[in-house]
Amino acid sequence: MARRPTDMALPRTPSFRLDGRRALVTGAGRGIGLAAAAALAEAGAHVVLAARSREEIEAAAAEIRAEGGSAEALVLDVADIERAAAQIAAQPPFHALVNNAGTNRPAAFQDVTPADFDAVMALNLRAAFFVAQAVARGMIAAEIPGAILHVSSQMGHVGGARRSVYCASKWAIEGVARAMAIDLAPHGIRVNTLCPTFIETPMTRPFLQDEGFRSQVMQKIKLGRLGQVEDLMGAILFLCSDAASLMTGSSVLVDGGWTAG
Repeated sequence: MARRPTDMALPRTPSFRLDGRRALVTGAGRGIGLAAAAALAEAGAHVVLAARSREEIEAAAAEIRAEGGSAEALVLDVADIERAAAQIAAQPPFHALVNNAGTNRPAAFQDVTPADFDAVMALNLRAAFFVAQAVARGMIAAEIPGAILHVSSQMGHVGGARRSVYCASKWAIEGVARAMAIDLAPHGIRVNTLCPTFIETPMTRPFLQDEGFRSQVMQKIKLGRLGQVEDLMGAILFLCSDAASLMTGSSVLVDGGWTAG
């Protein structure tokens, strides 16, 4: 019978659990935000689901609680910078942020209007920047070594037809995340981005119903299928947990091979 070594201590996988931690998810009423909230709650976090749509986030929080999780709704307009910052400051500090609220107004570059540009940049960049700032200030004050995750896009790494403003916003958030990572590292706060391919959500569904557009997308995704929100949940949990404790200023691409070439 083989003897068990007595001088070998096996390494242990860091925990993916989030028990006792608080997480804020913006744009949490549907799609990727709802999936993020569900994933974090399943791992034991108390999740605050934030969005403008009270009915959606209250229903989502109730469903999480019905499944045994801990969740509450916070009606929050991230584009209202000062009010959103005040609402976040009034909350107990968070251990994790999934900065997910965003939008898109596809148009050929030559047809983009100032209103389109301003609407996309205001939500995808300006609001995301200041929500993260408000959460980070709370983490610093409470001396919490937290995790901030920006939901970016594969379009923060490549270009795309009819996506000039969207690409601009996502390339910008990639740069912001890296600079944040440097500033916040002394406080033990990690900052990363999640970069999905086209995920079937209420926001993307109208575009994907166009057969020509859907065909173009499918040609780019090397794994041959559209993404589902469930495809992102493991990565979200990983990046918000101790399992990613040495990751900051990084991007995780869940793109089915789109950016591989």
